[in-house]
Amino acid sequence: MAYLDHAASTPLRAEALAAMEPFLAGTYGNPSGMHGASRAAKTALEAARETVADVCGCRPGEIVFTGGGSEGDNLAVKGAAWAARDQRAADGVVTTTIEHKAVLGACDRLAREGFRVQRVGADERGVCDLDALARAVDERTAVVSLMLVNNETGIVQPLAEAIELVRVRAPHAVVHTDAVQALSWLDLRVAAASADLVSISGHKFGGPKGVGALVVRDGVTLVPLVDGGGHEGERRAGTQNVAGIVGFAAAARAADAQRADDVARIAGLRDRLEAGLSSAVGGVVVNGDPTRRVPGVSNVAFPGVEAETLLVALDQRELFAASGSACSSGAIDPSHVLLAMGLDEARARASVRFSLGHTSTAADVDAALDIVPDAVRRLVGAAA
Repeated sequence: MAYLDHAASTPLRAEALAAMEPFLAGTYGNPSGMHGASRAAKTALEAARETVADVCGCRPGEIVFTGGGSEGDNLAVKGAAWAARDQRAADGVVTTTIEHKAVLGACDRLAREGFRVQRVGADERGVCDLDALARAVDERTAVVSLMLVNNETGIVQPLAEAIELVRVRAPHAVVHTDAVQALSWLDLRVAAASADLVSISGHKFGGPKGVGALVVRDGVTLVPLVDGGGHEGERRAGTQNVAGIVGFAAAARAADAQRADDVARIAGLRDRLEAGLSSAVGGVVVNGDPTRRVPGVSNVAFPGVEAETLLVALDQRELFAASGSACSSGAIDPSHVLLAMGLDEARARASVRFSLGHTSTAADVDAALDIVPDAVRRLVGAAA
């Protein structure tokens, strides 16, 4: 098996599994209780909070544990918009056309509630249009959401520059960044330092599925999505998933510690993959600005081939990749991100995302360079 779909989900790190095991069996107390079993769970929960805060460059009290990236995005965008409407009658929501569907869906819901939602476009490099962003924000803007790393192209967005212009033109607006694809490749202490809200998800960097975190900087008010007890600073009710959270924290710590080595190693693997595909398959095009990509993502167009058909052929030979984002798997619509970049529908439909991660090896690339060109030739020949 050659797994080239790390942007969708990564294998669980050994460090995460080891951290989780005690809390899957013997240490099962509710961290909100008062007795010894609860205190043990509470201690582990708060230690994990400190670890995640260190990796994100914030205080432990600014970490809100969530059920993953989609929940974090929704809590950030909706929660900040609702709070601003209640506090100062703000009704503006600004995002981009290349966001993850969790952000776009949250914005759609706010639009149905009467908020003024604007979506800023991107250029052919996959970079959001900062001039359009500047025109979109105003004194009544409640929240601006701009992802740090695009999940389909791997393009790093100009987050710091965007936040700087928002501070000038919409000084009361809260800025959220979806950093779900970023932690393996970028130091969030620097890359997301100026964002008010930062969402991450464990299974993108070797942690368990179904657990994530939202950084909520001091002074930022959110209306919670889930009401109930006073968990997570009254920002997210519900008994915390202690086992998942300690695994999430262990994976975040490992990814942070190994980042420099992984970035160099995986960049080399990706470059060899792209060079090999370009040499073996005529007309191959890499989508997005190659100078702005994180190492783990290669979005490649194979002219004359339907990506969905190619993925089926690859799957039959146990090479796993993707077309578009994981949430769109099985859909026949072309990637909304590639279309927003101005690619025509034929190229968007011919594009496959190969994504590498902490377990990727040279053998995975060798397998891809053996399987992909052969599958493309067969499909082109069958269509001729």
